[in-house]
Amino acid sequence: MERVQFQQEQMLAELKDLVQKSLFNQSEVKQIVKKRTQFETALVRRIPKKGDFLRYAAYEMNLEQLRRKRVERLKLEKTAPSISDYALVRRQFQIFERALKKFKSDVGLWIQYIQVAKREGARSLVGRITARALQLHPRTPALYIIAASHELNHMSPSAARALLQRGLRLNADSVDMWREYVRMELGFVEGMKRRWTVLGIHEEGHPIVEAETTAAEDMATLTPEEIAAEKGGDEGERARQAIMDGAIVKSVILSAAKALPSINLFTALEVLIRSYPSQERLRTALLDHLYSVLKDTLQGDPHAVKMLATRKLRELTSQENSDDFVMAESEEFVDALQAANESFSLAVGAGSTNASGMADVYVEFVEEWCKLPTLDPNLRAYLVASLRKLARQPNAPPSLQAAHVQLTLPSKKAL
Repeated sequence: MERVQFQQEQMLAELKDLVQKSLFNQSEVKQIVKKRTQFETALVRRIPKKGDFLRYAAYEMNLEQLRRKRVERLKLEKTAPSISDYALVRRQFQIFERALKKFKSDVGLWIQYIQVAKREGARSLVGRITARALQLHPRTPALYIIAASHELNHMSPSAARALLQRGLRLNADSVDMWREYVRMELGFVEGMKRRWTVLGIHEEGHPIVEAETTAAEDMATLTPEEIAAEKGGDEGERARQAIMDGAIVKSVILSAAKALPSINLFTALEVLIRSYPSQERLRTALLDHLYSVLKDTLQGDPHAVKMLATRKLRELTSQENSDDFVMAESEEFVDALQAANESFSLAVGAGSTNASGMADVYVEFVEEWCKLPTLDPNLRAYLVASLRKLARQPNAPPSLQAAHVQLTLPSKKAL
């Protein structure tokens, strides 16, 4: 109980300050002391529970929110900060620190602590927490991603890149980490574009005027790629063009494919590149590179074949405000569907080592589009005919024949 009494003594100054500012009355302060005593008593038990710490922290968060609302409502004059201005937030941090002494292996607890520190704007504390968490959990990708995001939010791309590279050395099999690394490099390209616009070097062949007067301390924060790109002459122009063409991002994609040759990786990167707000020229170049690497990395993989064959279809269906009926009637869609089906048919008919898997993926493709209510009946008949042709080949996988029967049965019933 000595620990409980010690904590009671520590809170006297802040409670007195809250009363003096008329933010809480004596009755409310007594209730606060009572609740805190209950929480502290639970924490000094022989085997404390994580839930006790979290409930205590949640209570202090709610108390701080109430204090801030009352400060805003009472419109108190701005004075020098007093203990009650920061004591409740400090107590939240202290509760998490005490919890982590008992539950160091709980990654979720570390992440909650980081989120609380972020919300309170404790930038340096966030850095210290993530550093400690990474020392204890070096094989947890989420911590590297959170740490890198924190550095990026505070304009430290070099530190973010170093964190992700360090994490990838230990977690090369993490799709999430590779995706975030590519996202960061995409952001780097957009950031450089904005910087060059401000410096007046956004146009090709534009002479560097302001860049030459960049302060030494500003140059010290630049990456080697940035410094090279902001040089004058042909060398600087080539470096800028390489960055704008996505050379760094392409290099990361290639490294990711070598470290993790997985269809899940390529799918995640495709979704990221398509959704990231970058220039259409850059997006197209990166997707071309991604598909080229996919073709070289996963040769003969059924899902890779599907991803390559249906590229144009995904581009059409992912367009904003696209109408399914209008899309299904367009000539561009018909050509894309036909090209995808022909690519699939060639792959299935080639008799690869994974013929059964290739057939299953093709069946999924045909069934997916045949079940689309807005699909033109002629296109549906075309897909079914292609499936029938493959199903009648010698040694055709049973899945092709079964799928053909299933797709033709409804029409027989209709007759």
